[in-house]
Amino acid sequence: MKKEGFYSSGEFARMAHVTVRTIRYYDSHDILKPSFVNESGARFYTDEDFTRLQQILLLKFLGFSLNDIKNMTIGDMDYHFLSDSLEVQLKLVRDKIEQLQLVEKAIEDTSGEIREYHTVNWNKMLELIHLTGMENAVKKQYQNATNIASRIRLHRLYSVNKEGWFPWIYRNLELKNGLKVLEIGCGNGMLWKENIQKIPDSISITLSDLSEGMLRDARRNIGQKDKRFEFEILDAEKIPFMAETFDLVIANHMLFYCEDLSQTCREVARVLKKFGRFICSTYGKKHMKEVSELAKGFDNRIVLSADNLYEKFGKENGKEILKPYFHEISWQEYKDKLEIQDAEPLIAYILSCHGNQNQYILDHYKEFRSFVEKKTEHGFHITKDAGLFLCEKVTNLKKL
Repeated sequence: MKKEGFYSSGEFARMAHVTVRTIRYYDSHDILKPSFVNESGARFYTDEDFTRLQQILLLKFLGFSLNDIKNMTIGDMDYHFLSDSLEVQLKLVRDKIEQLQLVEKAIEDTSGEIREYHTVNWNKMLELIHLTGMENAVKKQYQNATNIASRIRLHRLYSVNKEGWFPWIYRNLELKNGLKVLEIGCGNGMLWKENIQKIPDSISITLSDLSEGMLRDARRNIGQKDKRFEFEILDAEKIPFMAETFDLVIANHMLFYCEDLSQTCREVARVLKKFGRFICSTYGKKHMKEVSELAKGFDNRIVLSADNLYEKFGKENGKEILKPYFHEISWQEYKDKLEIQDAEPLIAYILSCHGNQNQYILDHYKEFRSFVEKKTEHGFHITKDAGLFLCEKVTNLKKL
């Protein structure tokens, strides 16, 4: 007997323009499970399952493996998740289009040279090999973007401080006309996108990142036509600018990723003008601690992060690390906390972490969801322990 609001496997497949065999295949591989199974074993699906199927089919079209797809589509599908998911999918499609356009041009150029000169330009051939080998980089970018979206969503929905992280950082920059600014590790440029109307007209801002993909996202978010911005792929340990170029350098949650932190600080100090300012954000050991405790409460083998980034550069040790290169160092706390009312965004956040959680959650997702729902049914408090260091350049770097 059919249940109201549900579709049989045949109806679901027909409406989605796929075969019943495809639906059964995704079911058997735990990628798309039915929402209801009756006593006789008949499987039924809902409108929400169409959302998940759309995501699965797009990821499959873009070349992801079934294992990748399973990991990326495990969470529930509320409207917040759907909005973020579609935004990330749109980004991936645009990246794919750009990649294919580059491949098309490289093939045309290589083919044209062979026809005209009857020989192979091996540099062109190597470029073509490089472009066609970018598939894994595009996939990794999608996974990173999805993870970032999940983390941002949790803070956006449940932060008590309604000013927001990026507007707060921007307020501390104290920008004015005539300044030359460098951001290292700019990511997707959201600091500037969220404050674009506040930025002075006569200012020069160089956004830099080691990732070409992140810099491409920053260009999209800010716009190519904004003359206040330049974009540069660079390594923060080898900043390709003359000494005393910038009035302000910004590093938002990136110093703890630097392999040689001392060299990065030395380079930042070198490119800062006399009395130039360095503003760098990080967090302390209490930041989001309740999330790790929650995950361990489900399975004590879960480690959400293999590295405690605050140990490399955090609230507790940051001043000592910065002291040889900067003075007038002060810590500004971002006063905030999270008050969680719903389980799903918290589950998505946990699944987005860089630890081993998927190893212990994916095959027990329903139990994990029930566990988190019970923990959050009367509200769930999460500590935030983040902020930034405000520094001025040490005037005599020769002694360092």
